[in-house]
Amino acid sequence: MNIWKKHIDVKKLTDMHIDTAVQHAGIEFLEVGENFIRARVSVDKRTRQPYGLLHGGISILLAEAIGSCGAHFSCPEGYISVGLDVNANHLRSARTGWVTAKASPVHIGRSTHVWHIELHNEAGELICISRLTMAILKAHCPTSACVRQIGVLD
Repeated sequence: MNIWKKHIDVKKLTDMHIDTAVQHAGIEFLEVGENFIRARVSVDKRTRQPYGLLHGGISILLAEAIGSCGAHFSCPEGYISVGLDVNANHLRSARTGWVTAKASPVHIGRSTHVWHIELHNEAGELICISRLTMAILKAHCPTSACVRQIGVLD
């Protein structure tokens, strides 16, 4: 069942993240399905912590980025989504290669969404599991004009 209430595709997701933390970390949007978003990040000099492992903050950035996009594009026109809570359990480390994440909804309500995000290494091993809770708000605040300028509310 298709959950998207606003036009969404990989190009739109990529374009709306120009000059943001997502772009600077090298996160790439890969796929939009009927009820999920998939993206990936490379484990490299931009994303490693001093021990040479993927930084936990990058895992959370990846999870929150795709979960937030999922919430935004699955809420009705004229509404925006803002983060309430994000948590992550780091289960394994990644030193090289790509880490791929998939965000799927657990709950799409009128005023809140909950998203489940799993991150896997290139071997398919689960390295991080995250849950993101988003508030859904009527877009009547001053920031909605700024959001409209980058095409998020189109």
